[in-house]
Parts: sequence; C-alpha cells; structure tokens
Amino acid sequence: MRIAIAGYGKMGKMIHSLCTEGIEVTAVVDPTDKSPCVTAPALSEEIIKGCDAVIDFSSPSSVMDNIALYASSSATAVIGTTGWSDRLDEVRAMVEKGKARILHSANFSIGVAVFLSLAEEAGRIMNSLPSYDVAITEIHHNAKADSPSGTALMAAQRLLSAMDRKKEILAGNSEGKIRADQLQVSSLRMGSVPGTHSVIFDSPSDSISITHQARDRRGFASGALQAASWLVKQPAGLYSMEDFTSSLMTGGKCNA
Repeated sequence: MRIAIAGYGKMGKMIHSLCTEGIEVTAVVDPTDKSPCVTAPALSEEIIKGCDAVIDFSSPSSVMDNIALYASSSATAVIGTTGWSDRLDEVRAMVEKGKARILHSANFSIGVAVFLSLAEEAGRIMNSLPSYDVAITEIHHNAKADSPSGTALMAAQRLLSAMDRKKEILAGNSEGKIRADQLQVSSLRMGSVPGTHSVIFDSPSDSISITHQARDRRGFASGALQAASWLVKQPAGLYSMEDFTSSLMTGGKCNA
C-alpha cells in the first residue's frame, strides 16, 4: 500500500515510523515542519494520484480544504484531524458528488473502538436501571488543544443514544447542581498522559467503571494504517471508525 501523510506532527511522525515492509510513503505534507522527510508544504492532486490513500492528521484550519480536494480527486483518505464535526453534512454532500472514499474519526485505536462499544452496551443495560447515574472523565497531556477530547464526546454520544434519561452533554465543570438529564464530561490536562477515558456508572450502593488507558500513540497510528488498508477495498462513500471496527468485530480482515 502506498500512502501520503498530511500533517507531520506527533501522529504523522508515529505513522511514518510504522510504515515498514508492505507500506510505502510516497509524500509527507506539512506547511511548517522543516524535517527532511517533508516533501511538500501543501496537498495537491498530483500527490493524491501518486498514492493509494492519504492519512490526514493536519490541522482544523486546513482540513476542510483538504477534504474538498479529496472529494474532487476521488481520493481515498483517512482523516484523524478534529475540529470540523459541525460541518459533517457539508462533507457528506461533497463526498456524495464524487467517488471519494473518506473515513473519519477522532480516535483510531482499536482498543478505543472496543471501549466505545462496551460503553454503549452498558448504557443500554443501565437504561432500565434508573438508580445508576453516569458520567465521563478524560485525562490528556497538557499540550492537547481541545477539551473535552473527541473520544470523550464520541462516548457521550453513544451513551445519549442508549439512555433515554440522558438528553444533553455538559462539558467541563458544572456551576452548581446539574440536571438529571445532563451527562457530564469532565477533562483533566496534565503532564504527558497519552489519553485515559472512563465511563462511570454510580448508584447509592456501588460504582462500575469502564476505562481505556493508552500507553502511547502507537495504537492510534497503527489503527489509522489498518483503517486505510480496509478503506481502499470499500465502495466510494463517507465512513466512520465504527464502520471499520464493526467489520473487524464480525470477522472482517485487514492487512496493514
């Protein structure tokens, strides 16, 4: 598989380091990084045509332009850049006009995908047990730009879909008592923590927690490569990480 890497930050570099036998990096794109590995400051149709898939961990300021280029070029692209989810309908319309394959996610860890599935299933069980309240906590390194994390918000959306009594996400610290229909998502930033997410169910008698703790970024980078290998075999369309991991969990194969 031939890939181009858009964005040469921590994730881009980790992805590059995992590209060994069977994976060729045809281009590395970044507007500011001065590494000799960077081959171009911006994406182009020529770069896209020279690879099987682009893995995009660029920036919120450039990702929509990148997506427009993927759509017009009928590209295959895996997008881990966050900060554009409010424009998902716009992206879907662009993809539907062409023949692009685009898979997007705030987190490409296979373990996180399992964590999200477990959280959603637990939410369905707890939906009939009103004595249990639920909240989400997440901890990341002190250089993380967004809060709450995209993964925490994905977990929150899964729980909202599974639990009738929760209607709204409350991000951050509450100012006084929260409503019973609010799902609080709290964030802590410290040190160099790669990422820890917990869903906590609490009743007057006990507490149940589901936690995913990342040890490093390798799992995220490996998952992005596996997602790209899966995506190149799919029909044109807009996909989520859930589409990919559902295939894995039901016996689908991936060769990255």
